Amino acid sequence: MAVKTVYSTNPDSLVAAQEIAKELASIQPVMVLYFASFMYNQAALAKAMKEQFADCPVFGCSTAGEIATGKMLSKSCVAMAFDKETVTDCVVRRVENIASGGEIAAAFGAFEEYYGIDMKNADKDAYAGLVLIDGMSKSEEGTMDQIGALTSIPFIGGAAGDDLRFRETWVYCDGEATANAAVLALVKPARGYCILKTQSFRLMNKKLVATKVDAANRMVIEFNEKPATEAYAEALDILEGDVNEKFMSNPVGLMIDGEPFVRSPQQIFGQSIVFYCAVEEGMELELLESSDIIEDTKNALNTKLSKDESPSALINFNCILRTVELDEKDKLDEYGALFSDIPTVGFSTYGEEYIKHINQTATMLFLR
Repeated sequence: MAVKTVYSTNPDSLVAAQEIAKELASIQPVMVLYFASFMYNQAALAKAMKEQFADCPVFGCSTAGEIATGKMLSKSCVAMAFDKETVTDCVVRRVENIASGGEIAAAFGAFEEYYGIDMKNADKDAYAGLVLIDGMSKSEEGTMDQIGALTSIPFIGGAAGDDLRFRETWVYCDGEATANAAVLALVKPARGYCILKTQSFRLMNKKLVATKVDAANRMVIEFNEKPATEAYAEALDILEGDVNEKFMSNPVGLMIDGEPFVRSPQQIFGQSIVFYCAVEEGMELELLESSDIIEDTKNALNTKLSKDESPSALINFNCILRTVELDEKDKLDEYGALFSDIPTVGFSTYGEEYIKHINQTATMLFLR
């Protein structure tokens, strides 16, 4: 057995870790990846999980909902164990003080030393990167920019959650739970990998150019040289007072190679709009219109799987805004069922990482 996914809904951190370890006893893991509700004592859970899997890297983060094979969960801890048939090796590093830039270069130095490679020129088909980051740090953009400057190996992941409290989030590594930190892992898949980024939006062929921003606070002050809420309302042909009602269904997208990289509005501040991820001054954005998450995800999966062999494992970083929309439409079970035939682990994120920090997207790593 190459991988196995299990979960526990026991609220006691030690008992949950013991239940997970018991269910994974048939695996000799090269690495264990886990995601857990904020209801757990975060420090106790991280310590207990490392004690149960002392002989391999064990890492993860807090969530706003959990994903296991065929299921969308809440108030649980989900875990996947990978043996050498799927992952031949894995090295993990925690980067602290991420809001101040952290020591990402030092982590990459550790990767180079461990594998004996040059990260800038390493074979990007031989290695896959995972990144988990404090979802309240507002440091995801800077982290991804640093990673992109240090390597061509793709890093994919998500921002940790806290069950929609939006107060404090945690990453897990080396038996510790840490805030204001990121966990970086460099994985060597046994049979290769592929990545899927999917979102459920159509282009409206209306552009909004960010002409004045407060980047540090992820705030757009002006679009098209007009107050942000006024320009956004004009683009949608709605009253300015109604713009916040359209934020989930009509985010904006930065187009890269014909694909939108979504930026989602969060709230209004005067006539400015605060986003869940940064919008840079001068950035030209396409206004988007929501479509069907279930059908779009199904089509994206079918297209990906028709081009590739059936994967051994899938790691799904799914935006909390997608989860909220699915819940409102009573489609959580239907979404979870899309992954019934693939061993899956994942969580509902406070933002997704792939090339950049993005929103209202699912970024998925398929291990062959």
